[in-house]
Amino acid sequence: MAYVDGFLVPVPRRNLKKYLAMSKKCGKVWRSHGAVEYRECVADDVKKGKWTSFPQSVKLKRGEVVVYSWIVYKTKAARNKTNKAVFADKRMAPMMNPKKMPFDGKRMIWGGFKLAVDL
Repeated sequence: MAYVDGFLVPVPRRNLKKYLAMSKKCGKVWRSHGAVEYRECVADDVKKGKWTSFPQSVKLKRGEVVVYSWIVYKTKAARNKTNKAVFADKRMAPMMNPKKMPFDGKRMIWGGFKLAVDL
């Protein structure tokens, strides 16, 4: 059964094009090393909640938008192998400098998930 890495990222709207361009490059690297899917979604109908919400989860600031992303792998073992290869891939080096990232990586949320329902 598939395994999924999920992400929530606060991206300044002024950097959104740069972020998506970077994401396309990253997606190509992930796919070349075995990821089955690579998706990035920009918040469109996401409101700040009373107790919890996507904006609150990343401490969204004025002028930012939440990006919801996921990468699908065949298995958790495939994910671990893929991620090891991705982070060793020379194409990733220019995108890994925290000072040059088009978002605040300290407020990014991510984690690995076992697929529970697949219809």
